[in-house]
Amino acid sequence: MPQPHRPTRPARPPQPQRARRGGGPARHRADRPRWGVRLAAGLAVAVLGSGAIGHAVMTGLDTGIERVDPFKDMKNRPQAGHGLNFLLVGTDGRDKITPQDKREYRLGGAPCHCTDTVMLVHLSANRQRASVVSLPRDSYAELPAHRDDSSGKQHGPHAVKLNAAYAEGGPQLTVRTVENMTRVKIDHYLEVDFSSFMKTVDAMGGVEVCTAKALHDQNTGLDLLPGTHRLSGGQALQYVRSRHVDGAADLGRMQRQQRFVAALVKQATGGGVLLNPVKFKEVSSTLLGSVRADRGFGSEQMLALGQALRDFTPASSEFASVPIGNASYPVKGIGSTVKWDEPKAAQLFEALRQDRPLAPAAPGQGQGQEQGQPGRRAQQQPAVPVDVPPQQIRVQVENGTRIDGLGGRVDTALRATGFDTTRAPVGGASRDVKRTVIAYDPRWDRSARTVSTALPGSELRAVAGQGRTVLVIAGADYRKVVPVRPEDPYQGQFGVVTGDQVVCGR
Repeated sequence: MPQPHRPTRPARPPQPQRARRGGGPARHRADRPRWGVRLAAGLAVAVLGSGAIGHAVMTGLDTGIERVDPFKDMKNRPQAGHGLNFLLVGTDGRDKITPQDKREYRLGGAPCHCTDTVMLVHLSANRQRASVVSLPRDSYAELPAHRDDSSGKQHGPHAVKLNAAYAEGGPQLTVRTVENMTRVKIDHYLEVDFSSFMKTVDAMGGVEVCTAKALHDQNTGLDLLPGTHRLSGGQALQYVRSRHVDGAADLGRMQRQQRFVAALVKQATGGGVLLNPVKFKEVSSTLLGSVRADRGFGSEQMLALGQALRDFTPASSEFASVPIGNASYPVKGIGSTVKWDEPKAAQLFEALRQDRPLAPAAPGQGQGQEQGQPGRRAQQQPAVPVDVPPQQIRVQVENGTRIDGLGGRVDTALRATGFDTTRAPVGGASRDVKRTVIAYDPRWDRSARTVSTALPGSELRAVAGQGRTVLVIAGADYRKVVPVRPEDPYQGQFGVVTGDQVVCGR
């Protein structure tokens, strides 16, 4: 049940806006960007797009990739499963960013020589689904015996935070550690710094994101009003690394990163990039200029995957993070770490090995549908994201006109998009209401704004003491109910969202 909350500014209809820039103190070390979004972005652009343009444009794109050998002399690796697994890691290299951009986007401070985020991306065997699993950088990990890349000193097995694997042993130790923790065999390794992230987003013409509430973070300079925004590369960087927006901290940052990746996939697969050879090569060249990859990943692999994924859509992607058992697990000499929920994590990685979808089946999905294809979700009318889930909002409908049956139609339409209506509309005291009214208790103003989003053009009217039920007085101007959805619709045992659930509705 929604709880009372303080009144905020009146609702406004969602509309595209240019992201505003704000000031704030220099970024703290804890605010280093989370790199999963940049890495998944690179995969989306480089892999998904290649099939649309052919060998002519692809030729030579991989010449700028710096090669690493993360699989050299590796033994006792996990058994290969079905599908294809990428390990995507990112560092916070910033040597190519101008002093002006560092000031404008709060990018001061020295880079760390470790991974800021580690992600597994699983492409299903039939190339109809991509599962992206975030591995928190502070995850408790046990490194195998290895030689330190920096000092040359031989180390025995010992406990660390996951991001230290790269600092001590580079890509190879990172791959070994992740494979030991997940028992998922890695097929390809991709490493990106964030210098190219801003340029890649700019080369795509920016990326569109939407928010149901205002987002402000003084540390990063993020300053967005509710609505839809097209972000430049620098603004996108602020969006994905902000963690002081609300009490959700890192969880909230992860959710925004997922929405950004989904929006990026939507734009890349929607024709603006992939169907334009010149644009595709510009974006790919920008990205690949700073990529480090294993020797087996090149233009031919990108082309083959792109051809297989030519029908890829946001609905084909799903996002999850490793289930957490203890978010502040103390380790002597290391500090606070993130301890996984081992039984649930084991189930998650077993699903990846068996090439099974992580998200629950979409409503109406038939029993006879091939197991490898649940990522294909039924086409639905796009819904607008809202702050309060409609299922948590009780609504009473009154007919404020002389139009027979109008109250029933409004009640039915609101229930269809998820609102908890009374199913008992009544006649209003006045039958001459021209503009639909939403009467609400000020303590439940967020609920009222969600109803207002579903009824664009309606009038919000605060009524002290009304209680948690929102009253909708249908007026002569009523035309339809706009579908709405929770902004962060986590589902299933792994807390999964699919791309189509988090991109901006139309």
